[in-house]
This record gives sequence, C-alpha cells and structure tokens, in this order.
Amino acid sequence: MVLEARDILGRYLSQNPVIGSWQALMDYCALTVRGPIERFHVLYLDRKNRIIADELLSTGTVDHVPVYPREVIKRALMLNASALILIHNHPSGDPTPSEADLSMTKEIQKGCKYLGLTLHDHIIVGAGTELSLRALGKL
Repeated sequence: MVLEARDILGRYLSQNPVIGSWQALMDYCALTVRGPIERFHVLYLDRKNRIIADELLSTGTVDHVPVYPREVIKRALMLNASALILIHNHPSGDPTPSEADLSMTKEIQKGCKYLGLTLHDHIIVGAGTELSLRALGKL
C-alpha cells in the first residue's frame, strides 16, 4: 500500500510540482523518507519553490547516515536549484535531532549562504511525526 501511495504522490507532484503548504510537505516527507535504515534526501527547488528533484543522497544504518555538505551543495549547483529542503529519517521513531544532525545542517547552511542558495528547512521524520529544525529555531 505504501508503494501505491508513493506512486500516486509522485504522479501528483509531477503534474503539480509545488508543495503549497506545510502539511503537504510533511505528508510528502512521511511517505518518501520513512524506513528501517537512515536515508538522507534533498528536495532541490527552483525560484518558485517547485521541485526540480528529490534525490536520495545517502543511505546508512539504523542510527547513522553519512552526509557530505560539499556533495549536497554541488548537486544544487548542477541542478541550477535556488533552494533546498533537507530530509532524513530516524528509524528509532524519535525525530529529536542529534548534535551531528545540527552540526551537518549548519555546515550546509553556511555553504548555501555563501553561494546564494536558500536552505528552507531540515525535516527529521520519526514514527508518525515529523520535526522541523526551522520550527525549533535551529536554522
């Protein structure tokens, strides 16, 4: 059933590529980034916040996913993106950010600022709940 929901969502987004509300973004994250291992996705957006690409940049283990800020930003430049939304999951179910999550986000934010990109948010997906670093005041 989850694969069917992802297919329907994917078809919808290919026809309507703007995530127009906070709830739509959370629903998208909940469907695409949940799983038994950590996965790190980036939504690359154009100037009108339309999705250029949703890319799985890294997969990890049950409690860690390697993320390289250089690669995140390099891909943004290759896609001519204007903005990014970082998304990753915590298979434990607890979306509380780790110190490593916060540190990596700050590094990506610094690179984005220097190169004229906007980092809209970093969403962490837990079990039945999603957490926004921007909403927490960490971005």
